[in-house]
Amino acid sequence: MTLYLLYESASGYGLFSADGIDEIGQNTEAVRTSVVDLNRFGKVVKLAAFTPYDSALDALNQCNAISEGQMTDELRNFLELTLPKVKEGKKPKFSLGVAEPKLGSHISEVTKIPCQSNEFVLELIRGVRLHFDRFIENLKPGDLEKAQLGLGHSYSRAKVKFNVNRVDNMVIQAIFLLDTLDKDINSFSMRVREWYSWHFPELVKIVNDNYLYAKVAKYVDDKAQLSEDKLSGLTDILGDEDNAKEIIEAAKASMGQDLSPIDLINVKQFAQRVMDLAEYRKKLYDYLVSKMSDIAPNLAALIGEVVGARLISHAGSLTNLAKCPSSTLQILGAEKALFRALKTHGNTPKYGLIFHSSFIGRASAKNKGRMARYLANKCSIASRLDCFLETSTTAFGEKLREQVEERLDFYSKGVAPRKNIDVMKSVIDTVESKEDEPMAEANGNSHEEPKSEKKKKKEKRKQQDDEDQEMADVNGGEVEDGTAKKKKKKKSKDKDSEDTPAPTEGKKKKSRT
Repeated sequence: MTLYLLYESASGYGLFSADGIDEIGQNTEAVRTSVVDLNRFGKVVKLAAFTPYDSALDALNQCNAISEGQMTDELRNFLELTLPKVKEGKKPKFSLGVAEPKLGSHISEVTKIPCQSNEFVLELIRGVRLHFDRFIENLKPGDLEKAQLGLGHSYSRAKVKFNVNRVDNMVIQAIFLLDTLDKDINSFSMRVREWYSWHFPELVKIVNDNYLYAKVAKYVDDKAQLSEDKLSGLTDILGDEDNAKEIIEAAKASMGQDLSPIDLINVKQFAQRVMDLAEYRKKLYDYLVSKMSDIAPNLAALIGEVVGARLISHAGSLTNLAKCPSSTLQILGAEKALFRALKTHGNTPKYGLIFHSSFIGRASAKNKGRMARYLANKCSIASRLDCFLETSTTAFGEKLREQVEERLDFYSKGVAPRKNIDVMKSVIDTVESKEDEPMAEANGNSHEEPKSEKKKKKEKRKQQDDEDQEMADVNGGEVEDGTAKKKKKKKSKDKDSEDTPAPTEGKKKKSRT
């Protein structure tokens, strides 16, 4: 059986025939050693046909199709023209070796050409790649390298192309940074509390918030200089005059030690850094909300921006999250507990990252697992809508959230929720109506024309009916039109009923006897 090798180079498709394969016995080690030597490899593998690409754009399209495991029309024509024809009902006496198994399966499905892809074929294709410039005649040195470089750049550029407004990588980085900032701000705030408590220990019990504590510590500075003059400033910071008065009173009878001016300066600088980090954290959260409204509006409307961003970052991308089934999405973030349960034959976890959603917390203890499964189902639908919809809308996410609310009411009060198919149909109708409104305004005149045509048709029908009725009156009703005949029949029946006199009482008695 003859073996043909398909090699996709940067300049075109090459088809090579491998002879003497049976003598080698398809030994991978033997082929690997003979590949390096061109004299030995050239006796086994020879060029059968070569077709160049038309242009750089054609080369990019062919490369994209091969990477996706698809056979293009150009490749099909090339194979059908160069390879022997396969007769129906008979086994082919050749096979085609390809590097990509997906491409081989697609070729065999469409053209019925037997394909194979194994270590032996890959070693032969590696030899073809190594000595490809020797097989092609009239190929100048450096041309193949230039073609490979240009195709590599264009292929990478095409793969990296994306919509700037829908980059899920920015959401992943933002949520990672947000979690890191939360940990850092918490630890730094505790350091500020511990540091300033040596000077003013009573302030910890009065001010509980970390950000406000850092602000107050910077404003108060030395507790010995704190007086009634700073009452208005403390009131502005805390928003409560009673707390401000309590701080001033506590400073007068404080048990803390005095600090040197240099130590107070360092405390103030560190408190300012903590305040800056807290303010930056607020700005980063606003940025995350805006990005989620562009990338995954339905998921954000359903489960919230932070939880939705954590799901996307844990899955790797919005596309990966859309590929996940709802059962996988339900336990995202609880992989350790899942594998521990499988190892110890214990109970598997009911929820992962979606536990941070408010819906799980509002459900009762016995319904938390059901609620998590239902919420994961809706999140899976929302992520797929966000991934594959061309226009961004929050209509689906809002309706899905209403369904989750109805499910909560069903678990607590027993109120039957709506069916999913009815809800989705209503959303689709509303979205389509919104899309049709600007089109209707733009093409308002076009809708008036068919109405005028319909009116004209109705008027013509009325005129024809009137003419048929006149003809029926003239010709005694002998008109082919069915409407005139029916009217004539009705009139004749009415006349007959008028002409016949009503029976008298005597006649009625005779008829009875």
